[in-house]
Amino acid sequence: MERIWHKSYPSGVPAEIEMDGVTTLVSVVRESCRRYADKTAYISMGKSISYAELDALTRDFAAWLHANGLGKGDRIALMMPNLLQYPVCLFGALRAGCIVVNCNPLYTAHELEHQLADSGARAIVVADNFAATVQKALPQTAIERVLVTSVGEMLGPLKGRLVNFVIRRVKRMVPAWSLPGAVRLSDALRAGRNAPFTEVPLDQRDLACLQYTGGTTGVAKAAMLTHGNLVANLSQAHAWIKPLVKEGEECVVTALPLYHIFALTANCLTFMKIGASNLLIINPRDIPGLIKEMSKVPFSAFTGVNTLFNALLNHPDFAKLDFSRLRLTMGGGMAVQRAVADRWRAVTGKSLAQAYGLTETSPAVTVNPLDVKVFTGSIGLPVPSTEISIRNDDGEEQGIGQSGEICVRGPQVTQGYWNRPDETALVMYSDGFLRTGDIGYVDENGYVFLIDRKKDMILVSGFNVYPNEVEDAAALHPGVREVAAVGVPDERSGEAVKLYVIRKDPGLDAETLIAHCRTQLTGYKVPRYVEFRDDLPRTNVGKILRRELRPEAQQATASPPQTQTTA
Repeated sequence: MERIWHKSYPSGVPAEIEMDGVTTLVSVVRESCRRYADKTAYISMGKSISYAELDALTRDFAAWLHANGLGKGDRIALMMPNLLQYPVCLFGALRAGCIVVNCNPLYTAHELEHQLADSGARAIVVADNFAATVQKALPQTAIERVLVTSVGEMLGPLKGRLVNFVIRRVKRMVPAWSLPGAVRLSDALRAGRNAPFTEVPLDQRDLACLQYTGGTTGVAKAAMLTHGNLVANLSQAHAWIKPLVKEGEECVVTALPLYHIFALTANCLTFMKIGASNLLIINPRDIPGLIKEMSKVPFSAFTGVNTLFNALLNHPDFAKLDFSRLRLTMGGGMAVQRAVADRWRAVTGKSLAQAYGLTETSPAVTVNPLDVKVFTGSIGLPVPSTEISIRNDDGEEQGIGQSGEICVRGPQVTQGYWNRPDETALVMYSDGFLRTGDIGYVDENGYVFLIDRKKDMILVSGFNVYPNEVEDAAALHPGVREVAAVGVPDERSGEAVKLYVIRKDPGLDAETLIAHCRTQLTGYKVPRYVEFRDDLPRTNVGKILRRELRPEAQQATASPPQTQTTA
C-alpha cells in the first residue's frame, strides 16, 4: 500500500527513523546514563536513583551473573511488580548479554512452569511476595539460580525495613516459601561490586527479550524481540514524541506493569532515551494510592489503558491534581472509549492519544498525533519506517477504505516465535508482513481504523486472554463435559471472559467452576460469567463455533438459553 499516511504526519516527525549509530539497548542505556548522570532515573515510594547509580547497579548485577556462569544467550526470568529492582535487573541482564524473560507476578505455578520450561530460563529474579509460586513451579524447569528481593530492599535501611514489616507482618502479603540456595538480590549486587566485568559485544541481531503471548493452539509462546527490534521501536516512538518533549526535563508516570510490552518500550525504554525520570507505581489498582503518588511529582507524561483512565476520572481526588506540566497522554493495550477521551480532556485540559500495537511488533504500530483535539476512534498513523497492508483472506491487498486483515512490516517486527516455526509460519507472509489478526481499514488520509479482531483473543484490561487456555483450565473440572470461552462487553475491563458449558455433573454450578478456574489461571483470565447449555453450535465436523456464542451473534438469534448462571 502506498504510504499515504506520511502526508498526515505531525510537523517534525520524519518518514523514516535513523538509528544514530545506536545498535543495542545496552548502548541506549549506557549513553543515557552518561548524558544524564546526575538526573533522576527512577522513583519508587519516595526513593529515587540517578542515572549514574543505575549505571553502577546494572554493572554490578551483570558482573554477578558472569561470576555465576550466566552470560550471552542465557535466559533470565524477571518476576516482580514495578520496583526499582526491575530496571536494575533488566538492564543488568542485557548488559551481561542475557535474554530477559518477563513474567507476570500473578501467574499461577502452572502458568509460570510452562513459561520457564519453554524458554529454558536458567535463572529467575522474584519478589518474595511471589516466591511461593516459584517454589511450586521450579521442579519441572531448568532454573539453576534463584534471586529473591523484597519490596523494600532498595528503599534504604530504615524505610525498607518499615515497608517490609508492613507487607509481611501487617498485610501478610508474603506467603511462606522455601527455596534452598536462593540468593538475596542485595547480596548479589554487593558481590558483583567486587567482581571483574567485561562488557559483552552485542549487535542488533542478538535477542534481548522473549515476550510471551498466546497462540492459535492456546499455548503461550514467546515473541523473539531482538535488540534491533526494540531499539527500532523506541526510536520510532522517540521520533513521534520528540517535537513535544524536552530532554532531561520530563517525568513519566508508569502505572502499567513493566513486564508488559507497552510499558516496557513506551515508558522504560523510550523515556530513558530522553533522560526522563520514571515514577514507578507498584499497584495501579490502588487508585487513591496512585493519585497520592502522582501528587508528589511534577509529571509531564502518562501512559495507560482505557480502564485505568476511567478509574482515575471516577475518583474525586484526580481532578485536584496539577496538570499544568502534562504534555502527553497515550492510551494503548485496548481501545480507548470516546467518552473517556472526552472526559480526560475536560478534566486535564490535555488530549488523550490512542495508539495500537502488538507484542510481536515491540509493540508500536500506529499512534495518533499527540495533540489531537478531536477523538475520531482511529488507532492512528503508522509510525516512521512502518508499512501497513490491508489484505483479504487470500492475501490480496485491499484499497483505501476497504476492510481486511491489518498486516505490518517494519524494523520493529519480530523474526518469529521461540522454538515454534509452525506458529511463526501462521502469522508471517513470505514478503515479511506480519498478520495481526485484526480487521481494519486505512482512510484517504492514512489513518488506520480497527473494526474487529479476526482472532478469538479476548482483551481484558489490555491483557490478552486466549480462549483455548481458559477452556483447557475449565475442562479439567470433572463436572465439565464441553466448554467454550468468549469475550463479552464489560464496563470495568472492556471485556470479560464468559464460559458456555455442557455439564457432565448436573449439580455443577457457576461458583464452583469459577473457583476451580482461579486455581489454574491468573486473575484477569478467570471467567466472570458461566452459562450452562444442553448443546453448543458446531461446524459440520463437530468443532464448536465460538463466533456464534459472541454477544452480537446471540442478539441476532432470538432463541434464549435454557439455563443461565452468572457469577
